[in-house]
Formats: sequence, structure tokens, C-alpha cells
Amino acid sequence: MNQSSQNSPREFVSDLTLQTIEDLLKDAKVQEGLEFLKQDNEFTTKEQIEITEISAPTFEEEERGLDYQKRLVQYGLTNVKTDDQGNVFGIREGSGNGPKLVVCAHLDTVFPAGTDVKAKHIDGKIFAPGIADDGRGLAAVLTLLRAFEKTGIHTMGDIIFGATVGEEGLGDLNGVKALFENNQSIDGFISIEPGSPERITYLATGSRRYSVTYKGQGGHSFGDFGKPSAIHALGRAISKISDIQTPVEPKTTFNVGIINGGTSVNTISASAEMLLDLRSTSSEELAKLEEKVLTIIKKAAVEENERWDSDEIQVEITLVGDRPAGSQAKDSTIVQVALASTAGIGFEPILTSPSSTDSNVPISLGIPAVTLGGGGDFGGCHTLEEFYDPTDAYYGVQGIFLTILGLVGVEHVTQPLLPKR
Repeated sequence: MNQSSQNSPREFVSDLTLQTIEDLLKDAKVQEGLEFLKQDNEFTTKEQIEITEISAPTFEEEERGLDYQKRLVQYGLTNVKTDDQGNVFGIREGSGNGPKLVVCAHLDTVFPAGTDVKAKHIDGKIFAPGIADDGRGLAAVLTLLRAFEKTGIHTMGDIIFGATVGEEGLGDLNGVKALFENNQSIDGFISIEPGSPERITYLATGSRRYSVTYKGQGGHSFGDFGKPSAIHALGRAISKISDIQTPVEPKTTFNVGIINGGTSVNTISASAEMLLDLRSTSSEELAKLEEKVLTIIKKAAVEENERWDSDEIQVEITLVGDRPAGSQAKDSTIVQVALASTAGIGFEPILTSPSSTDSNVPISLGIPAVTLGGGGDFGGCHTLEEFYDPTDAYYGVQGIFLTILGLVGVEHVTQPLLPKR
């Protein structure tokens, strides 16, 4: 993600929000929680490694989910359940006089089954596929839960802690979609991803993903010359798609990520396919781009047939991914609280460029949501060289801890800032 703007909290944050965070920082139990998160950093890293070493490709998160469920129960959550989709959540009940906030990370990784996920320690860094994305988020949720149990802080609102499935790739945010379909009383949402404490994501990049397959009879490249080719039809489509002009703002993009087809160098292809990714921070611009691309895809089949005076080539178009776009104001309550909390632990907050995370779904539904960095340096995400550096990583969870408290309120200390829907 690229930095989009860097602002002082005072610019977007109300006096009430700033005063709330200031009051929280004066509270002895809140200070105890912040200190616990610092002291828990080493154990959190150990737990992060343990979780990462349980393989969890998208659609195959069950083993990691069962392990995570045990940890949530161990750290004091009640009513811990795994839903039909595979999401794992439990609740830490408040006094009943506040909003309901979800705090979660995602269980799945981009790496296929059989990937070596054993952690390796090199020069203070931990190397393992998935150790940052979202091993850090999963471990962050657990250390936050332990901080609440350690301090005994009584919140006014309920906090739902847990983890989703299907966040990566063709998982298509299926876990968080199911969460909101089955729970109509959620008032706010925090997703934890790898990243520094300063970074706050509050805008959602939407995407539409398609599997496109051209099919024909095929034949011998010499003996049957004159028959239309599925690969040639695919090539026509890709060429025209690559010439589409899209707006810079709101950022709107396209990409053909995978192509397949053909059987040999001397065979007219009977089948060719591509996977196509379309994205935008604007649902309107995404719809415009989608219409252009689908028109091109269909026209490519027609043009390949017309070239050879045939009707053999047909095209199959299947939607395989639908991630909603969404936006909310910089001065929305949840953004204000995140900004003030980040400043409260000594960092200059940064509002980042839009991205695609679990927060897409609530933002698209008009439910306040942010994605926050769990702390620690990292790199190589989605590669076999992914790494995580736990040095001072506790700052990330300290900022999230304050954000949670500001939103749900603390009995006899502060009122909830997050409104009930």
C-alpha cells in the first residue's frame, strides 16, 4: 500500500475523541494493559510462529481454525464457535450499555498445501510463508485478548474476538461476508493485518474477477488451417483489454493474471482461458470497466469466427471473485478514534491508500471499519521469502488496544464513542 496522506489527528479528530483517549491513558488499568502488551511481545511472537506453522491455504483452514478456537477459549472468551463457513469467534461481554465491536484477523494464506511453513530465525528476523500475513494479525488478536483478561477491564460494549476464512485470493472474503450475513447487530469492525502502528486503512478497493474460456473444435495447424483458434480469440481479447484507458483517480485497474491453453505447437487450440482481475476504489468506475471488458471478451469470439467465416468459437464467462468497494469519511468516528489512539502511543498517524481486506465488506455496508497494522517490521508477503521482525512490535497492538477501548467505552472511565446502529 502507498501512503496517501499524512495528517495530524487534530485536523480530523474532535475534542471529545481526543479527551476520551487522554482519559483512557490516565487510567491505571489501561496503563497496566499497555505495559502487559509490551512485556508479552516475546510470547506473542512464539505464538505467532506456532500458528504460522499450521498450514492454512484458502479453503483449507480447518486445522488452524481448530487450534485457534482452543486458544480463544484458553484466554477467557465465552460462547466460542466455528460457523458453517469456518470463521472462529467468541465474545467478551460488556455491561450491555454499549456497541458491539468485532476485532479479527484472517486464518488463510496464499500458499498451497505442502509449502514448507517451518519458521527460520536469521539475524533477528523470522522467515516463514505467512508469518506476517496474517500470522501477525492472528497473534495480535490473542495478545489483545490476554491484555483484557490480565487487567480485568470492564468495557461497556461487547467485543467479538476471532478470525475469518477466505480473505486471500479466490476466497473472495467469503468468511467476512458470512459473518455479516449472519450477524445484523455488529456496530463496528477492526481487521488486523501486518503493518506499522501509524498506518490506518479506511477505504476499500473493490474487485471483480473472471474466469474466461474460449472453446472451439481445434485441429492440425497445417492440415486444418482455416479453423478458428481459441488461443487467437483469447489473444484478441487480451490485446484490446490492455488498451483500455482507466482513471487515475479514483484508481481503477485491470490485469490478466493467468493464461492457459493449447496442446502442442502444431495444434490449433480447442481451448484457452484466462483469469482476469478488475479493481477500483469506486463501485461506479468498477462497473464501467467491467462493462467494457465483458464487451471486448464477447467481441473477440465474434471477430475470430468472422476471420475464418465460422461459428465454432464460443466463450464462457464465469464470475469467480466479487469484493465490494466502499468509502467512509476521514472524520468518521472509527477513523477519529484510530487516529487519536495512534497519536496517543507516540506515533504520527498515516491514512493509507485504499486496499482490499476483510474491512471491505462492512465498509460497503455502511458499517464503520478500519484495518490496522499489528506492529513489527515485515517483508516479502505472498512469497516464500516472507519475514517478520518482532522488534518493538508491541506498539501496533498498543494502538489497537486504545482504539478498541475508545470505541466500546470503559465503565467509570469513558463513554463509548462508537454509536450503536
